[in-house]
Amino acid sequence: MMNIKHLDHLVLTVKEMEKSLWFYGEVLSMEIVTFGEGRKAAIFGNQKINFHQRHKEIKPHAKSPTPGSADLCFLTSSETTEVMAKLAEKGVEIELGPVKRTGATGPIESVYLRDPDGNLIEISTVL
Repeated sequence: MMNIKHLDHLVLTVKEMEKSLWFYGEVLSMEIVTFGEGRKAAIFGNQKINFHQRHKEIKPHAKSPTPGSADLCFLTSSETTEVMAKLAEKGVEIELGPVKRTGATGPIESVYLRDPDGNLIEISTVL
């Protein structure tokens, strides 16, 4: 039996590294780190997002790495109103929300936005 516990990391292919680092660091308040031979990642909780520059992907990689093809949901311990205020402060448009949804462990309240590559980002509070 394979007892999968949680996601360790995922990889996003990005068009403009600096814009993505700003978004995940400044807007989503993740810790931006450099590792390996100058690679970049955003750390949150006990997980991370590795960033690959488009056309310079690290091997092995997805069969068709494409900026803007991800749909990610992040849980926050902040209230939805706080999330919305931070997004407004950073000039990030909310595409939808707040709306009630069902997360992996139960009901959540979500707001949807886009990162610089057009990935759909859902930020959710557990209800």
